Amino acid sequence: QVRLVESGGGLVEPGGSLRLSCAASGFTFSNYAMRWYRQAPGKERDWVATIANNGASRNYVDSVKGRFAISRDNAKNTVYLQMNNLQPEDTAVYYCNVRYGPDFWGQGTQVTVSS
Repeated sequence: QVRLVESGGGLVEPGGSLRLSCAASGFTFSNYAMRWYRQAPGKERDWVATIANNGASRNYVDSVKGRFAISRDNAKNTVYLQMNNLQPEDTAVYYCNVRYGPDFWGQGTQVTVSS
C-alpha cells in the first residue's frame, strides 16, 4: 500500500533553515509528481510546491518562491523540501502528497519558526 513518511521538522529561529524529507513506498515513485502542502493552526491545508516525476519542472506558491526548493531522488524514493530564511508565518505541519488515484498523505512533520 502507499506509504509516505515525512521527517525533518523542528523548532527554528526566524531566518533559519530546515530540510524536510518524505520517504515513499507502495508505488512506482519515479512515475509520479510529488507535492508538499502545509497546514497552519486553524487554517486549511495549502499547497506549497510540486515537482514533476523526473524533476524537470518545479512550481511553488508565491509566498515561498526564492526561499524553498523542492527536489527528489528517484533512486531513494524520497522527495525533499529545503526551506531557507524561514519566517514565523511558515509555522505549520508539512505534508507530502501523491495523487495515486486518490490523494495520499503522510502523517506530517511540524515546523515551528519562533525566537
